[in-house]
Amino acid sequence: MKKINSRAQGNRAEDCALHYLQAQGLHLLMRNYQLRSGEIDLILRDQTHVVFTEVRYRHSNQFGGSLHSIDRRKQQKIIATANHYMMRYRVTLAVRFDVVAISGQDDIQWIQNAFQADW
Repeated sequence: MKKINSRAQGNRAEDCALHYLQAQGLHLLMRNYQLRSGEIDLILRDQTHVVFTEVRYRHSNQFGGSLHSIDRRKQQKIIATANHYMMRYRVTLAVRFDVVAISGQDDIQWIQNAFQADW
């Protein structure tokens, strides 16, 4: 039962992040792009970039909060999945990796260029 609640909470957080980013002028290209190697929550576009976005929700900031849960291993999975997406869809725009961290009910932090790919 807890897993269903966690999935529902994750979907709610992604919905919240998507609405927030759309209000900032970004346009959704794809949601939940999955490979065996990893998943990208939201893929959006602004005027100059394709934006690969990781959404993190934490009920509280205890234990470092949502931002501190994206370690180097998770970043590498996102980067590998993004690389596949870029080849598959022949992305020609610049790309960046953003994080939307949501804590509690309404605390949304949008971190642009949260991490970089080494390519």
